[in-house]
Amino acid sequence: MTRLALIALIALAACKEEQAAAPPDPVDLTETALSYFCQMNVAEHGGPKGQIHLEGYPAPLFFAQVRDMVAYLKSPERDAEITAVYVSDMGAAPSWHEPGISNWVEADQATFVVGAGVAGGMGAPEIVPFATPDAAARFIETYGGTALPLTEIPDDAALGPVDLTQSLETPA
Repeated sequence: MTRLALIALIALAACKEEQAAAPPDPVDLTETALSYFCQMNVAEHGGPKGQIHLEGYPAPLFFAQVRDMVAYLKSPERDAEITAVYVSDMGAAPSWHEPGISNWVEADQATFVVGAGVAGGMGAPEIVPFATPDAAARFIETYGGTALPLTEIPDDAALGPVDLTQSLETPA
């Protein structure tokens, strides 16, 4: 009986660890969400969005552009451990101007289009996320760019200087 109780206790502890390790769910984008860097209303700007959940923080950090979110991820200066990262699935977005409020995909599962020459919500070149490689390929057929996983996005795609005088396309 003691052996059975010990096994049950170990199983319960493992279950609690799994629950504690489970990442938080994405949060719907609301009219009150503010972009982390500029504190502007995220919903007022088109293009894909990002959200980062930090350990010990009740609400995620929202980003008006995925480019800004990637810059945050590449920065060594953070407030807390990252517990989850989500991006808009632009393959499921109603349009570029309405990227959706709940069509989030885990960033490490997404395919990102880099170098497409499209403008994000804040006017800078955007890194465009998709839940599937096929959706990214369809976007590339129209706008160009390269499909990459999050881990292979080059630093200069998010951290490089931005030439706001360049002509960038705004997808339909």
